Amino acid sequence: MKEEKKIFVTKATLPPKEEFIQYVDKIWDSAWLTNMGDVHNQLEKRLSEFMDGVEVVLTVNGHLALELALQSLKIEGEVITTPFTFASTTHAIVRNGLKPVFCDIKEDDFTIDPEKIEKIITKDTKAIMPVHVYGNVCDVEAIESIAKKHGLYVVYDAAHTFGERYKGKSVADFGDMSIFSFHATKVFNTIEGGAIALRDKDRRKSLDFLKNFGIADKENVPYVGSNAKMNEFAAAMGLCNMKHLPEYIEKRKRICELYIDRLSDIKSLRLNKYNNDTTYNYAYFPIVVEKGSRDELYDKLVKENIFARKYFYPCTNAYECYSESFDPNETPIALDISKKVLTLPIYPDLEEAQVERICSVIRREL
Repeated sequence: MKEEKKIFVTKATLPPKEEFIQYVDKIWDSAWLTNMGDVHNQLEKRLSEFMDGVEVVLTVNGHLALELALQSLKIEGEVITTPFTFASTTHAIVRNGLKPVFCDIKEDDFTIDPEKIEKIITKDTKAIMPVHVYGNVCDVEAIESIAKKHGLYVVYDAAHTFGERYKGKSVADFGDMSIFSFHATKVFNTIEGGAIALRDKDRRKSLDFLKNFGIADKENVPYVGSNAKMNEFAAAMGLCNMKHLPEYIEKRKRICELYIDRLSDIKSLRLNKYNNDTTYNYAYFPIVVEKGSRDELYDKLVKENIFARKYFYPCTNAYECYSESFDPNETPIALDISKKVLTLPIYPDLEEAQVERICSVIRREL
């Protein structure tokens, strides 16, 4: 029996090679490879326009964007966040010497529950770091209201929502800052990269210094910074991929529609909830296995050479490195969802026949 071709949960999206080579030729001619060169600056400008004119600071990856965003606030104390996220969110808080305080999530869209945020605010709370999950935008109105009432900063981990709009407004234009990841597997990639989007133009200067070792000029270093600069080749990939972003998202949307059509009648599954207020990027297709075993389904898919992802599992407050500090049972909804959720393969090149193959396995097992 012929072994089926492997289907991975994601696949990097690449533009036509000749488009990228045109930029490579220019970089070769200039020999300017990093330190905010012309291509880097072009991408920052292009992204700012795309995000309704907010300031954009490019970084080498999304994690350092998170770290530097928090560092720029110059705060001490507690940051309220969600445990239903990737490691980067929690680690960025801890690596800044701040204490993460975990708030549970909403069961319907997996984002932080604003009704529970206010209950855990203390005199030491300085900021909220919510996470937009699977393309689902947090309750930004409620979070803004709470932040204003208590004088808190809001920094969104928006890694899952690049290119999205909420009620006609760029998702980058909420909170004090929004952080994006341009990792190779994202809807939009710069091979590896990230960005900080911010409203306060005055904060931009400190972020530019922080991502370049804290250096202000040849003789002055006012900050203890990092090396978080995006290089020219990564920026070139970004400019190329921006041209094709609408096409990428449209293909992802079609795959989501196929999944919904094939899986929505399975009573033991819960699919992602979409709303009319959000223009989605269709970055992920999560399913929640309400009846039966998520892990058994995952293993059955692997046997068929289909590699879904337990994403997010475990919750970050259940990580071994935090076992002495946090109890995941204090966020029971996040803990429960983490044990039931799978994200299915999705990327623009995924073929309809492959979607059918994935769905047939799921239908057979559930």
